[in-house]
Amino acid sequence: MKIGIFALQGDVAEHIKAIEASGCTPVQVRNPQDLDNLSGLVLPGGESTTFWKLSNRIGLDKKIISLSKEGFPIFGTCAGLIMMSRDIEGYPNQPTWNIMDVTVRRNAYGRQLESHVETIHAKDIGDVSVAFIRAPFITRVGEKVEVLSCDKEGNIIFVRQGNFLGAAFHPEMTGDIKIHNFFCDIARRV
Repeated sequence: MKIGIFALQGDVAEHIKAIEASGCTPVQVRNPQDLDNLSGLVLPGGESTTFWKLSNRIGLDKKIISLSKEGFPIFGTCAGLIMMSRDIEGYPNQPTWNIMDVTVRRNAYGRQLESHVETIHAKDIGDVSVAFIRAPFITRVGEKVEVLSCDKEGNIIFVRQGNFLGAAFHPEMTGDIKIHNFFCDIARRV
């Protein structure tokens, strides 16, 4: 099974390793045609404004949005989650792909210096080691969105909506592949 990794920007290499360790074949996605014949797509962390500009320039955004409307499995981490969201708190003019019915707050955990690794508990997965790097969190979820994990303060950090997963954190940075395994299982069932 082939899983695409959005490869225009972000922590691509770490997701490639996690997808390989999950028993799937990673494919770097740099143009719309690279999405053909895939079973799912990972949108890595990075910078969400840059994601939008680069993908929009080559039409990759339109293909991702079109596939999402067909239920194509997509997993967004950090900036990937921001791009998948309906809207961004405090940034009403920043474009998103409106894939998941969530609102996010950018850089909710502070600057780079506040980055940290911790173990979270995720519904249907268990304990997972993840990294928070200038991470967002989710401030609103729609009725079809299932909350899979919250931080110690009760902020929503991991959600599922059908075949879509959104994570405020970076599971790929710690070597813990449980969430990638979970995503690959979703893709296998589609």
